[in-house]
Amino acid sequence: MWNFTFEIPTLLVLFIILVFFFSRPRLSIKRNLVFVKIILLDTLTVIFDIIASYACNHYTMVPEVLLSWLNMMFFICFFVRSLYLYLFILVVLRIQYDRRNILQKLIILPCIIGCVLTVISPFARIIYYTDKLGYHEGSHYDLIFYGLSFFYVIVAFIVLFIYRNRFNRKREFLCMLMYNVVLTAGLVTRLLMPLHLIMDTFVLMAIIIVYLAFENPEYYLDLRSTVFNATALREYLEENIGRLNQAFFGIVVHNYHEIRDIYGTQQMDTGLNLIGRYLKQTFPNGKVFYYRRGRYIVLADKNTDLEEKQRMISARFERSWKSDEVEVYLTAGFIKADIDKKYSADVILNTVGRKFEVAGMIGSEDILQVSEEDFSKIESEMSVKRSVETAVENNGIEVFLQPIVDAYTGKLVGAEALSRIRDEEGKIIPPGVFIPLAEKGGWINELGEQVFEKTCLFIRQHDLKSMGVSWVNVNLSPVQFLRTNLANRYSVIVNKYGIDPDVIHLEITEESMIDDNFLQKQIKNMGEKGFMFVLDDYGTGYSNITRLKKCPFINVKLDMSLVWDYCKDPSEILPNMLQAFKHMKFEITAEGIEDENMAKAMRDIGCDYLQGYLYSKPVPIDEFVKKYKNA
Repeated sequence: MWNFTFEIPTLLVLFIILVFFFSRPRLSIKRNLVFVKIILLDTLTVIFDIIASYACNHYTMVPEVLLSWLNMMFFICFFVRSLYLYLFILVVLRIQYDRRNILQKLIILPCIIGCVLTVISPFARIIYYTDKLGYHEGSHYDLIFYGLSFFYVIVAFIVLFIYRNRFNRKREFLCMLMYNVVLTAGLVTRLLMPLHLIMDTFVLMAIIIVYLAFENPEYYLDLRSTVFNATALREYLEENIGRLNQAFFGIVVHNYHEIRDIYGTQQMDTGLNLIGRYLKQTFPNGKVFYYRRGRYIVLADKNTDLEEKQRMISARFERSWKSDEVEVYLTAGFIKADIDKKYSADVILNTVGRKFEVAGMIGSEDILQVSEEDFSKIESEMSVKRSVETAVENNGIEVFLQPIVDAYTGKLVGAEALSRIRDEEGKIIPPGVFIPLAEKGGWINELGEQVFEKTCLFIRQHDLKSMGVSWVNVNLSPVQFLRTNLANRYSVIVNKYGIDPDVIHLEITEESMIDDNFLQKQIKNMGEKGFMFVLDDYGTGYSNITRLKKCPFINVKLDMSLVWDYCKDPSEILPNMLQAFKHMKFEITAEGIEDENMAKAMRDIGCDYLQGYLYSKPVPIDEFVKKYKNA
């Protein structure tokens, strides 16, 4: 006799999940679709399990054909459910099904075999059969029923561990691992207690785990569950890369942060909620997302007249957004985009985010078009970011050296160490491109430290005197300069390589001179460790001679723009400035020297050192050593 007392409450809980899930707005992505299929398949499996078990217990009251059909439907639902329980793991890991992939085709094969054998079992008696004495297990029941089920959970464990790095958070991996463990426990329980129909309860537990971790509709809703949120937008874009056959329309509240400060959080949120509801009514067949900070994105039908919609929405913004609680007056800007290429979700969101910044300013009321050029620019930036991240993580920052020569003798006296990074094709990325991105991305400290350490290694491994090099300049970005433990970290590195810190001159720009007290304190701390400082790119910032008097620089480097301006149109300003520097005991280096006339002009006004393409472009360390060794 089969005991199915656990099945009734299992069925009731499944019904509650179904009702709640379908009562909320749902995003049409594969994960949600597969989850719905799992619930429906599990519901059918439980129903047929209950009815078939009841019929088997009372086989004398049930026609043999009906008894056979009920068991057939149970086994088919069971096998298909096993397949979809496995497929859910694939969609969570964003593993696309490829019909050309033989392994992926083979994964479906056991389910097909199980269903086919189920259909022929009443005649072949392979999985089950029925007769006047009721239901009986077939000759290969255990092999097929449990073999197929354990096949899918074992493959699921393998896939989880192979692709575990695809999970954004460790919690997601642990939830999917627990999901599969619970399914395995359910199979083991049925194997040990075949007459107690408790396995479906374990399946329900697994469904609840993924529901709480991934499928709760509230995770994808914003503004009091009015519209989808930014998480939903990202997942939808990621799943539809290259297949986004919809019009992309954006609405942004003008001066969002200032308006929020005026109205307050509660009133503003109510206003945003009203806007979200209005947009859902305006685009009944579209998907409306709230992308934070007063920005909405609508994915509408491709044939939608966006200009007409913009006029309607603008007219609505001329009236207040009013409810029983609040009344707010807002204005809005608009953007649109045609996304035909296979841009990633990050590229799309970063690009429209930039355009939203422009549209979010008062005075911008026409629809701003996000162009292919905008997407390409962001895609290029993100490619550079990946190159920077890869180089930093793999210690792949290259150091190039550019010679610095004596202005009067033309002989090599020093060099500047410059960081270089290559893209995915091995080409050098201009420093003016990757340095700002490294600063914004938080990689500049590690990047700068790698350059410093590799410069120390170069000094350790080569005889600088034989090349005529007395010192090597290393750049410090303003972000690096703010590190309070900079002196200790750099001191540890120079001690590691056993070199004198006074061989390395640290270059800082005028951007680092914002706070006089911190500037002097940091230079003092570094000076106590033996380091000396050079002011780089003088003429591009806001420092003045009075401020420079307070700083113990050993050298001031004139920015190339200052040098070129003087060589193009000489005046008394730069020579007088250099005389003041000389009076303060600063040595002077002129950057950007490209011909002999420029070199002579800078030498004539008192520059001590020259640097530029006239002497050499920055070159790799090996090439620098080969060129200047025993010079």
